[in-house]
Amino acid sequence: MFRHLCVLGASTLVLAIGGPVFAADGKPGPADGFDIHVMAPHKMEDGSVAGPFHHYCKAIKPEVLQCLLFESTEPNAVLTDVEYFVAKPVSRSAVSLDVWNKFYHDHEVEIATGRVQVLDMPDAQAKDVAAAAAKTDGIIFHLWPKGAKAPDGTVGHPTSVGHKPRTE
Repeated sequence: MFRHLCVLGASTLVLAIGGPVFAADGKPGPADGFDIHVMAPHKMEDGSVAGPFHHYCKAIKPEVLQCLLFESTEPNAVLTDVEYFVAKPVSRSAVSLDVWNKFYHDHEVEIATGRVQVLDMPDAQAKDVAAAAAKTDGIIFHLWPKGAKAPDGTVGHPTSVGHKPRTE
């Protein structure tokens, strides 16, 4: 019975909404503007490599990009991670070296591995995006464990495949 109600409820919701929902005043909301599409694998905390993950990013302030990460580009892909690209002067002055080495990674090092692709834009623009990203550090929050039917409340912190701890 519950299953039928859920299906009916979801179907009714889709029919009632009929597409993207915008604020009554037509102004964009916080979910708009994730237009920068980057693809890269991650090194999980157990040392395994996962992905590649599709990062959909937008700038939220001059020194920070935030990204929604998915395992595919399917319309109903599960949001598995959130990553912040933080300007190196900000991240490196805001957290201790121990915290940085545990949770952050250097995007310049990651890009140099050749595993990062900037997608859905002309090559010249993609190179500019990569050059800007190289000036940032990343921190990833992994929210949905691989193969799980639902998030279990744990939060992982994968890094880039090419992650190298800093000494200073």
